[in-house]
Amino acid sequence: MPTSNPLATLVRELILAGGMIGLIVMAMWAHTGSMPPLVVVESSSMVHDEKGEVGSIDAGDLVLVHDPKGKKIVTFAEATDPRHSDFGYTSHGLAGDVIIYERNGESDSTPIIHRAILRVKINRTMESDNLGNCEQGTFDSQSNLCIISWDIPGTKILDQEKINLKFDGINASGIYDCKIDTAGHGDVSLSFSQWRPRHPGFITLGDNNRCSDDQGAAVTSTGIHSSSSGLIGPVRAEWVIGISGAEVPWLGIVKLMVSGGDSPGISQVPGSSFIYLIILVGSILIAPVLIDPIARKLIHSSPDVIESEREAALDIVLKPQEEE
Repeated sequence: MPTSNPLATLVRELILAGGMIGLIVMAMWAHTGSMPPLVVVESSSMVHDEKGEVGSIDAGDLVLVHDPKGKKIVTFAEATDPRHSDFGYTSHGLAGDVIIYERNGESDSTPIIHRAILRVKINRTMESDNLGNCEQGTFDSQSNLCIISWDIPGTKILDQEKINLKFDGINASGIYDCKIDTAGHGDVSLSFSQWRPRHPGFITLGDNNRCSDDQGAAVTSTGIHSSSSGLIGPVRAEWVIGISGAEVPWLGIVKLMVSGGDSPGISQVPGSSFIYLIILVGSILIAPVLIDPIARKLIHSSPDVIESEREAALDIVLKPQEEE
C-alpha cells in the first residue's frame, strides 16, 4: 500500500480550504451584489444594549453589504409614517435602513455605518450667478443651482425654505428617542430647528449616539468633522457604499484584534461577545469529535451497509470453496 506524502496532503488540504472560502465569498457576492460583501463593525455607535444583542449591530459583528444601485433606501421618517408605502419597515431593531457610506465622499476614510433618518429632497431652485453665488437659498456645487426649498418624504415638510421638525410622534409620525436621559429627567426627541441643508441627501444617526452626531450642529448638537473636508453634510446618494443586510455576530472580533491605525480595535466590543465567540469556536472544534461516532453508527446501521457487509462475509466464506 503506497504511503501518502505529508507535504502533498497539506497542500491539497490548503487548496481545498481556499477553494471553499472562495466559493463562500463568491456566493455572498452573488447575493449582495457588492464586493467586499462583508464589513466589520468597529465602533459602538449602533449598539442597542451595552451587553450586546443579536439582531442589532455591535462592534465586532460582520454585516452583509447590499449594493444600493437599483434599491430604494427606506428612511426612519418613511418607515414610521402610516401614509407611506414603506410604513412598518424595520432593520436591525429600528425603523428604516442602515447604510454604509463615505463621509463627505472621502474614499480614503473609514466608512460609517448608521441609520438613515430622513431624506432631504430638492423642491424649488433658481439659477446661480457666474460665480456660484445665490441671491437666496443654498448653492449646490454639484447641480450648480440655488436651492430655494426642500421636501422630506415621510413627513409634512413640503416646499420649505428652512426645516423645523421634531420626531415626537406629534409633529412627525415616528418618535426618535435620543436616549440622553440618564438622570430620570425625561426623554428628548430628535428635532431640527430652522435648518437649511447644505445639499440634498440623507441625514443619518448612530442608534447609540443620542442625537449628537453625524450631520452637524445645525441639525444636532455636535456633528462629525473630517480633517480634510470639515463638517459632514447630508449623505449624497453617490456616497452610499451599501445597505446593511444580515449580521454575522462576533466573528469580526478576530479582525479587530489585529487592527491598527485609527481603528478602536476591541475597546468597544461588548464583553459578552468574547464569551460567545469562544463558545462558537469551541463548538466548531468539538462538533466533529461528537458527530463522527454518531455518523459512523448511523452509517453502519443502514440497510445498504448491512447488506454490503453480509455479501463481503459470504465472499470470504465461499472463495476457498470455489478455489477447490
